[in-house]
Amino acid sequence: MSVQVNKNRMEEPVRIFVWVLMIAAFAAVYYPVLSGLVKAWNGSDDYSHGFLILPLSAYILWQNRSTLAAQPVEGSWFGLPLALFALFLLLLGKLGAILTLPPISMILFIWSVVIFLFGFKIFRVCSFPLIFLFFMIPVPEQIFAALTNPLQFIVTKITVSLASMMGVIIYREGNVIHLSDMTFQVVQACSGLRSIMTMLTLGAILGYFTLRSPFLRLILVAAGVPIAIAVNIFRVFTMVIAYNYFKFNLTEGTPHTVLGLLVFALGFVFFIIFQKGLAKCEK
Repeated sequence: MSVQVNKNRMEEPVRIFVWVLMIAAFAAVYYPVLSGLVKAWNGSDDYSHGFLILPLSAYILWQNRSTLAAQPVEGSWFGLPLALFALFLLLLGKLGAILTLPPISMILFIWSVVIFLFGFKIFRVCSFPLIFLFFMIPVPEQIFAALTNPLQFIVTKITVSLASMMGVIIYREGNVIHLSDMTFQVVQACSGLRSIMTMLTLGAILGYFTLRSPFLRLILVAAGVPIAIAVNIFRVFTMVIAYNYFKFNLTEGTPHTVLGLLVFALGFVFFIIFQKGLAKCEK
């Protein structure tokens, strides 16, 4: 017994040293990356949900504290090559000016620390909040540029079809909608793409707290894509109808902001309805 106690006492300073070393390395290497993410979140309403990701991840870890305390601490050396791979991605992102790679590298480095210090059993318990961190990364511009135009045309075409069914005299040129005395352009913000990350994040949170099945959780997250597109169609359609029948312009100012809040609320309602349906599958 005394030999085991002495061994534990010898290992404790080593563990503390590794902790300090990992934290210092993370702060020195990834502070510019985290600072850049904060600027992106602060500079765009489309990415402002990023401020919630770290607090929510920390809350989920705290909520699972009893489960984590029951797991054996069995650090794995696999964490070291994963840390080296994360640093390689950081270097590659810096040299190649690939803005998405440094945040990915930061998250993988956090994974490597958890695996190295605590092992795979604890990593498995922490898997959701650790994967959830990816939601704080803005959509890569390459993906945004490739998908924006098709989504703009989809939103425009469906909006015009719905308005025509209601008897509105309307026609479309690309992503531009023409009424008799007003023109609406379905810009990038109305394509639904920028809303998709917010809806995916909302689906992940709702799924984690309300569903047990990983598969059903994944389905709920995936539902964020059609929900984001649907609520943006509703946004543009409302603008067209409001102006055509009431000459009420919802494209700017306070009315536009209020409409945006209503659209988000509608998306949340869709998620709740869909989640209730999935929850019945678990009974």
